[in-house]
Amino acid sequence: MVGNNARNMDVVELLRTHDDGTLVHSESMVLEFKESFNYAGLADYYRDFAAFANNKGGYLVYGVKDRPKRELVGLTPKAKELWDKLDPEGVDGHLLEDFSGHIEWEHNLIVLNGKNYAYFYVAEAKEKPIICKRKIGDMNEGEIYFRYTGRTQRIRCFELEDIIKHRLEEQDKIWIDTLTKLMMTGPANAAILDMEKNTLSASDAPVMVVDEKLVDRIKFIKEGQFDEKEGAPTLKLVGQVTPINKVEVVKHEKVNPLNEYPLSAKELAKQVQDKSGMKQNIIWLIIKQLNLKENKDYAYYNFRNKKQADNYSKTGRVPTSVPSIYKPAAVDYIIQAARGEQ
Repeated sequence: MVGNNARNMDVVELLRTHDDGTLVHSESMVLEFKESFNYAGLADYYRDFAAFANNKGGYLVYGVKDRPKRELVGLTPKAKELWDKLDPEGVDGHLLEDFSGHIEWEHNLIVLNGKNYAYFYVAEAKEKPIICKRKIGDMNEGEIYFRYTGRTQRIRCFELEDIIKHRLEEQDKIWIDTLTKLMMTGPANAAILDMEKNTLSASDAPVMVVDEKLVDRIKFIKEGQFDEKEGAPTLKLVGQVTPINKVEVVKHEKVNPLNEYPLSAKELAKQVQDKSGMKQNIIWLIIKQLNLKENKDYAYYNFRNKKQADNYSKTGRVPTSVPSIYKPAAVDYIIQAARGEQ
C-alpha cells in the first residue's frame, strides 16, 4: 500500500536521532515503538488501535529496539516478509468483529538509511468510545482502552467521563442547530427530508416516499451562493417540478447489501479453509489475482457512508478502511480457481 506522504514524513521525524544515535522522540500519547512485527502480536496491536482511536490518534512504529537503550535497528527480513503479506481486509475484518465503532487506519513501509521501518497510523475516532465486543486474549468484552503517555491501558474514570460529556455536547449542538432553523422557518413551513429512508414528510402531510433516482437528482445550492442580487440569501431546490393533483406513492425499499454479501473477508477465508484446507495467504493471493473485489458477482465494497461511495465512483480509488464483503458463491469460485478450473 502506498502510504500518505505526510504520514511518511511524520514517521521520518519520529525516527530522528541525536548525534549520539539516541532517538529525539520518546513514546507518548501519540507514539508507540515496537522492535519487531509478527502476527502473534496482532491482538496487542489492535488494542493499541482502539486506545489511539479513543484519544487523539497516533503511530505504531516497528523497527526500534527498546533495551538496553532505544535505537534504530530496522525490521528483520522475516518481519518485513510478514509485513509485506499483511492483508488490510483481514485487519478490517478483525477490527469489525472485535470492536464497536469505526477505526480508521493506514499502514506503510519506509526505508531510512538502508533499513526498513513499518508503521500503522490510527486516526482519532469520530464517535467514541471504541469498545471491545468480545474476549480476545487478555482483553474482555465491554472494556475500553485509552492511550496515555507511553502506555495503553483500560480507560480511567476521568477520561471516560470526558468522552461521554463531549459526545453529549455534540448531540446538543446538532439539536440546537436543528431547532434554531426550525424556529426561524416556522413549523408550518418545514418538512423533513430523511436521506437514509428517502422520505419527505411535513406536519400536516402524509409521508411521501421518494424514489432513490429522484433523490439523486435533487441538488441543494448552499445558502448565499446562488442569488447574486442584493437581498436575503437564497436556498434553491433544483429539480423537475410538475404541478399535479394526484400523487401516486410507490414504496421504494433499499436493498441491504449484507443480505446478498453476508461474508466478511475473514469468514470467507475460513469457509475456503474448512472446505479445501487452503492456507490463508494463498486465499488472499488468489483474491488479488482474480481481482475479485471488483467483481460484483462475488464481492461488494462495504462503504461506511455516501461520501466514500461517491469518491469511489469519481476516482475509482477505495479508501484504506473500506472492507469488501462477499457472496457465499465466492467460496467455491476461489477453490475452483486454485484448482485451475476457472
